[in-house]
Amino acid sequence: MARKKAYIEEEVIEKAMGLFWRNGYESTSMQMLEKEMGINKFSIYSSFGSKQGVFLESLKNYNKKIHVIFDKFKNANNGVQDIKDFFYDSVHISNLEGNHKGCLVTNTYNEFSESDDPLISNQMAAFMDNVKTLFIEKLSMDGTKDEETIKKQANFLLLAKHGLAAATRVNTQKEIEDYIEMTFMNI
Repeated sequence: MARKKAYIEEEVIEKAMGLFWRNGYESTSMQMLEKEMGINKFSIYSSFGSKQGVFLESLKNYNKKIHVIFDKFKNANNGVQDIKDFFYDSVHISNLEGNHKGCLVTNTYNEFSESDDPLISNQMAAFMDNVKTLFIEKLSMDGTKDEETIKKQANFLLLAKHGLAAATRVNTQKEIEDYIEMTFMNI
């Protein structure tokens, strides 16, 4: 008869997610995961297959955490204002108790930008494509913008969103608000 797990997978993944969020994938060792998750390597390998498996589950968990702001963004219909609200919502969620500054996905995207890991690279590309598609959709609500302008602005906003994620790690709230306001002055 198989032994019953002495832990709840969602709880240990939440702990692992925090560790990856603080340290990044490469700087997080299996020993660190064992300590943070409160389970041994055998249990980690048994439940998640590998460090990469834990990380992929952590990304899924993070996406669950931020689904509220994405749902709000997807369902809104105020164009550019929706994108600006999304920027503010992203900052807010990063500053909630228990969350870590920055965006786990943006941090991962930056860490894996030159990686040969297809699973994580594909997840990051899909996430960024989704964000860019939403930007294009919201920008297209302005009937005065041509397709080329919309694509350029979507690219600009995607990069601005990366910058915002980095800024939340080190800049003051006022500096972040000014950054967001200046970003949208000419959009």
